[in-house]
Amino acid sequence: MHNRCMIDPRLITLRVFARCGTVGATAELTGYSPSAVSAQLRELQRVLGLQLLAKDGRGVRLTATGRFLVAGSDSLIAEWESLRAAAMEAGDQVQSHFGLGGFSTAAAQLLAPLAATLRSTRPQLEVQVLEADPARCFDLLVAERIDLAVIVAMQSNTYGEDDLRFEQTVLLDDPLDVIIPSDHPLASRERVTLEELASEPWITEAAGSTYHSLFTAAFTAVGVTPRIAHEAVEWETQIAFVGAGLGVGLLPRLAPLRNAENVVRLRLTGKGRPSRRIVAAVRRGSIASPLVQESLDILQKNAERIVAARPEDEL
Repeated sequence: MHNRCMIDPRLITLRVFARCGTVGATAELTGYSPSAVSAQLRELQRVLGLQLLAKDGRGVRLTATGRFLVAGSDSLIAEWESLRAAAMEAGDQVQSHFGLGGFSTAAAQLLAPLAATLRSTRPQLEVQVLEADPARCFDLLVAERIDLAVIVAMQSNTYGEDDLRFEQTVLLDDPLDVIIPSDHPLASRERVTLEELASEPWITEAAGSTYHSLFTAAFTAVGVTPRIAHEAVEWETQIAFVGAGLGVGLLPRLAPLRNAENVVRLRLTGKGRPSRRIVAAVRRGSIASPLVQESLDILQKNAERIVAARPEDEL
């Protein structure tokens, strides 16, 4: 855990525990051992003279006091991040370690070029990239394992644009295309509608994922209930399923098809065209940091290049 906070690092551990709910998960996120996490939480209780934790079966849970302390610390952390960013800018300094996180296609298309550029322009900077889904990226930001995440904007009660712990910057909208077997009757088309594929066996991710939510919303918009025949987590797996003739699927524009056998990619047109919004997220207050600003500028330029290289879509 690369803690650079003047605030007691035990408070950061408590904040991570509040999100994870278990000592084991907190240890995994922070990089501490479970025994070290437990020791930090006990010591924080002792120093503050407050009961922050209570026994809950074999584990522990936050007390009402603990929950209040964690919620109130959001503004404290944001103020520290803002002060730290202003101090670095005043002294023309940057931190020595910079953590990046993002989901698979963002890591490949946006974070890898960013990390390469930073390593070239700032050879003394230690850059670390972690591939993770959006929810975990937010957890890693709270744990201070990463400083910037590229994620799919999430419309949920867990994390959202109004979450006081984070600030988000829109990078680009990433449309989803349809992929079908090359011997499909519609394979010669350039564009197709969801209605035309309504009766096909579909391949998608399991319910609960961001991608599945996009999939469901698209069909809801056209008043169609798709027949889900198979589930796949990785894009490569879904592409292989389509190539084997098991069904059809939706694939984000950022995800490369490469030279997949027996698979054709078509643009979607008409009502319900799904698209995912790609954003960069940082801890609130840190957005003024010179390194964060430099990284956002690089990301936005790369995003503009990606969008400019796309063929125009038909509405």
